[in-house]
Amino acid sequence: MSSDDGTASGPITAAAGARPAGFQRREIGVGGEEQVKHLTSMLDVQAAQPSVIRLRDWVFDRLAPRPGETAVDVGSGTGETVIRLAGAVGELGRAIGIEPNPALRAVAADRASAARVQAEFLDGAAGALPFADGSVDLVTCERVLQHLDDADAAVREFARVLRPGGRVVVIDSDWATGVIHPGDPEVVSRYQRFSLTQWPNPHSGRLLRSQLLAAGLEVDPDIGSSALVLPDGAFRGGGMMAMSAPAAIASGAVTAEELAGLISGLEAAAEHGRAFFSVTMFAVLGRRPAH
Repeated sequence: MSSDDGTASGPITAAAGARPAGFQRREIGVGGEEQVKHLTSMLDVQAAQPSVIRLRDWVFDRLAPRPGETAVDVGSGTGETVIRLAGAVGELGRAIGIEPNPALRAVAADRASAARVQAEFLDGAAGALPFADGSVDLVTCERVLQHLDDADAAVREFARVLRPGGRVVVIDSDWATGVIHPGDPEVVSRYQRFSLTQWPNPHSGRLLRSQLLAAGLEVDPDIGSSALVLPDGAFRGGGMMAMSAPAAIASGAVTAEELAGLISGLEAAAEHGRAFFSVTMFAVLGRRPAH
């Protein structure tokens, strides 16, 4: 699982004019234990948000994992989805997380052990899964494609590993749905336009259905959606805006004074529960044709 507050992969700190980097989660944690703790805490906060819980429940209801199946979560992070899948497929099945970052794999393995479930966590990338053709019953991938330079290739890879009748659900954000309040509308608009340039695939959410269809999958017409609304604590210290400030200012999208005013206004509003920052996530289910 990826993050939607900009701290997981760090693309928003790119220099002005630079092309956003691809998904760099492999590098998270190279700064030491404190960085891993920060990332883990941030992922846990997001996982506890009602919007995330609702959408994940929707996903599990649609996937309907069964005992004995092989289930794979791509970008498994701290392992929460894999642990839930492990409980559903049971001892006769396999629940596997694909995660490029070794520190997160270690966290996930510890949590799976504490939950007393059988789960595996493997190094790997979304575009090159370590599975044979037609060997997996279900695949999940949450908020990873937005970070990829070639999300289409990743979706084709999901389709490749699915057995006939296998299911995949992809969840991702569409950053053009972002809402920021309070703030001067003109400054907010310019900041949001800048932010879209800092993700390799900022409109991922709206592309999911077409990507699954292009990969040869049958797509369920019922599209899940939920708005991730950041909690008040996410605004402390400026949150993701503070992290992106150097690049936003260097790009000319906003001045230092404008951005400082926007950040301070959000922090002040958050103290009274009046700040609002959201992005909408979408979830799409695809099936590999049975014949």
